[in-house]
Amino acid sequence: MFHATSFGLVDLSGTLTGSCGNNPGIACRLAWDLSHSTNAAQLVNVYLAGPASRVGRIVFIIILALLVRTVLCRLLNRVAERAATARLGVAPNGRVHKAAVAVHAAGLERRAQRARALGSILRSAISAIVFGIAALTVLGILGFDLAPLLASTTVLGVALGFGAQNLVRDYLAGILMLVEDHYGVGDTINAGVATGTVEAMTLLTTQVRDVNGVVWHIRNGTIDSVGNESQGWSRAVIDYPVPYGQDLARIRQLMEQAAGSLYRERGWRKVMLEKPEVWGAQELSSKEVTMRIVAKTAPMRQMEVGRELRARVKTVLDAAGVPPAGPDTIVITAPSGQGGEAGALPAPEALPAPGTEAPAPAETPAEAETPAEAETPAEAEAALAAEAEPLEEGPERRTP
Repeated sequence: MFHATSFGLVDLSGTLTGSCGNNPGIACRLAWDLSHSTNAAQLVNVYLAGPASRVGRIVFIIILALLVRTVLCRLLNRVAERAATARLGVAPNGRVHKAAVAVHAAGLERRAQRARALGSILRSAISAIVFGIAALTVLGILGFDLAPLLASTTVLGVALGFGAQNLVRDYLAGILMLVEDHYGVGDTINAGVATGTVEAMTLLTTQVRDVNGVVWHIRNGTIDSVGNESQGWSRAVIDYPVPYGQDLARIRQLMEQAAGSLYRERGWRKVMLEKPEVWGAQELSSKEVTMRIVAKTAPMRQMEVGRELRARVKTVLDAAGVPPAGPDTIVITAPSGQGGEAGALPAPEALPAPGTEAPAPAETPAEAETPAEAETPAEAEAALAAEAEPLEEGPERRTP
């Protein structure tokens, strides 16, 4: 090996620089110091120092990737747990509103599930990004040309984007539903094609069970609009009809009395966020007036509150003597039969057997006793002559 200097070319074949290069590694330097052999130093430099250096760098990259992933995942877990166990705000007087307590208790589990689901998605994304960067770095260390690989990966991503548009749309819709908290497991939703309770939810589909027990699997990308019937709070709406002629002020007072008695009970007050309100006349007709009562309840408790409130209103109105509203009742009384007890119905006549003629109706005594209409003598003689006169066979008829 020759080295160029200002004095010319210098032979460095028998030196450390000539055997291990201008920047000798530890292994090559150690081999030269022990053997002072150019061949041994070059063998160690080519087959031991180079691979060992690459392996060391690869191991360092892997350890660094695992460390970064662990730190980020722990940070995400801490943020998710803090969001799942968020505490209620306290009023200036140091008390917490009862409605806020009820809503918070109803949505605490759902909030925890949502926070953990989002944390799992973010952890998966972080793992994919960190390990992807680490894999590309390792390939670069091994000597692979990354430019064609990145170009082919880009083309493959574009092809998958065009070929699996529905799949990508379902994934994005599922992520946005979780982030924006459209609904969660246990909510009652109206997704257009089905209405029911959400039993399971993934990034691709939402599983809904309707009131008939049918399980619907709905792709998230096909849900254009959704109505959540159990988010935050619910409302029980009772429409109770009363007769048109009743005093509406008195009816309102009776209904408020029934609603107040329900709200004062401790068991029902836990599921009712506010005292029920009587909104008044909702509909009018010629026979009845429909009065509306509403009650704000905890999520998915409006059904039981509505049933109980409807029963209380009925009891109070019955006790006050308010008749039930409804269509007029028409009573039909059968006439009393002749020769029998008053109110007795006549015996039905026997029907003729199939295939036989119905017998002619019998003459009533009044018809039997009625004489036939009298005929004049001239008409009687003409009738007798017509009956006694024979007829000839043939096309012509003999005239008298």
